[in-house]
Amino acid sequence: MTGTKTKATIGVLSTIISYMCINSILRVTNPEAFIWSAEDREEASWIATSKSWIDRKCCRWLGVCGGAHVQFVTEGDRFGHRPVLKNRHRLVDPKPDWDWQHAWTEGNDRPEDWTDDERVLREIPDYVMEYAPLVHLYSGEQFWPCDVAEHLYHITPALNYTPLQSEQRHPNLNNLNQLNEWQNGRWVFLTSNDNVEERPEWLEGEKNIPSEPSNPDDLFEDNEGWVHKPGRTYVQGLKDAMADLKDWFGPDVEDLEQTKDFQMTFSGQSEESMAAHRVHHELRRSTIRDHAPGKIRGGRSDAPAVLVTVNKGHGIVDAFWFFFYSFNLGNVVLNIRFGNHVGDWEHTAIRFQHGKPKAVFFSEHNFGSAYSYDAVEKLGKRPVIYSAYGTHAMYSTPGTHPYILPWGILHDVTDRGPLWDPALNSHAYTYDYKADILRSSNLTPSAPTEWFQFRGRWGDKFYPLNDKRQYRFAGQYHYVNGPKGPKFKDLDRKKICAGPEESPCVIKNWLSSGDKIGRLHLTNENGEDDLYDL
Repeated sequence: MTGTKTKATIGVLSTIISYMCINSILRVTNPEAFIWSAEDREEASWIATSKSWIDRKCCRWLGVCGGAHVQFVTEGDRFGHRPVLKNRHRLVDPKPDWDWQHAWTEGNDRPEDWTDDERVLREIPDYVMEYAPLVHLYSGEQFWPCDVAEHLYHITPALNYTPLQSEQRHPNLNNLNQLNEWQNGRWVFLTSNDNVEERPEWLEGEKNIPSEPSNPDDLFEDNEGWVHKPGRTYVQGLKDAMADLKDWFGPDVEDLEQTKDFQMTFSGQSEESMAAHRVHHELRRSTIRDHAPGKIRGGRSDAPAVLVTVNKGHGIVDAFWFFFYSFNLGNVVLNIRFGNHVGDWEHTAIRFQHGKPKAVFFSEHNFGSAYSYDAVEKLGKRPVIYSAYGTHAMYSTPGTHPYILPWGILHDVTDRGPLWDPALNSHAYTYDYKADILRSSNLTPSAPTEWFQFRGRWGDKFYPLNDKRQYRFAGQYHYVNGPKGPKFKDLDRKKICAGPEESPCVIKNWLSSGDKIGRLHLTNENGEDDLYDL
């Protein structure tokens, strides 16, 4: 028995030593293989912040960092805690009329000075608002949409972890770009003045939950065209979408028909996306029963959306709708939460050709999905978007949406929560990506533009390892860096998908697989049928 225990001990120790040696060699010979995120590039200095020798070694060799800081949770648990004040009253700012409440109307542009040519450059086409999206927020959301101007009131700019000014000085929408003077803004972080785990009210945004119409009879009438269209299935899908695909899929992309993503879009979704759909479908069945939406109009939120239109030429206009949240609540994996960050920019983009909507892009974390306009769910003409619980990632359907990890271990959840109509409160701009000029539009001519040029991060830098709120397992951090702003969301994209131009962009033409067909008939210019095997 003693010999068996000795052999087992030697075996375990040998395995650990071998792992540490191999890990060390790989880190020296190929350090880039261990960099999966921006945070990983600062790993050495980050680990060094821990005061525990054991913690530093476990982090370095076993990938378990800040183990003593972990708080196990279950999905849906309320995040953080709000401290109870002794006098049982919330602190109230002595100035109820804060400057941020007027910030969106204090731009430097004067419409009366615009020339006729300038007015053309600033015009938002009517069809952009006609087809503006509607957003279903999650019914159990903890962190709701927020006002960018209010967010700036509660942060202090920091160069990495070093404050650049006092908390009493608040950057605003008119001067935020001045922070680019510090190392071109690259290492500037808009750092919360409050402990986010104490859930300050400005971070939650609960006051910005979309309001329901005051008139209960304010319904969508059939004669207004407000008919619910649930989105089409595979069998309903391909002919109409393929007819003019070449014209708008990727303007200025050479050899378009030879690109793999165009071919996959033309023939239907890729095998990988179909396999992912099967997982999605099974998870969705187990978590939600889909119901048709009610007829109440989308509500107005006090948190304004940001609209940026970009003319791409060839009759193509992309309308980017940006939605801001002061906090991103990460998802839970094996009862451990990962991916929290302060500040959260989400967006959807609608591509128009000659005033007609052609495709819709839904941002999902660092990637996203594109659908033909005809494929997506609509209320009347307007696409319906589903915002995920906590992360606010955008999806085309309610239900459960797995990503990154297999078997649905890591997933987002959406449902038909409060319906938000961003067109009721938004600030609209036009953007010339070639000249890098953002212009306030004819719809909101007094909207400031300087904030758009800020090159830093809209939230805290990921917390040091010695911070009791921070930990990391398997390369995943509890708190990560805040995001960059709308300017860095690929507004110059040729295809509707975000990301590098060489990345694939497969446009899906249905929301559910339905019955798969094997051959597609398309009429060519001569009126003859061309057959395509799928």
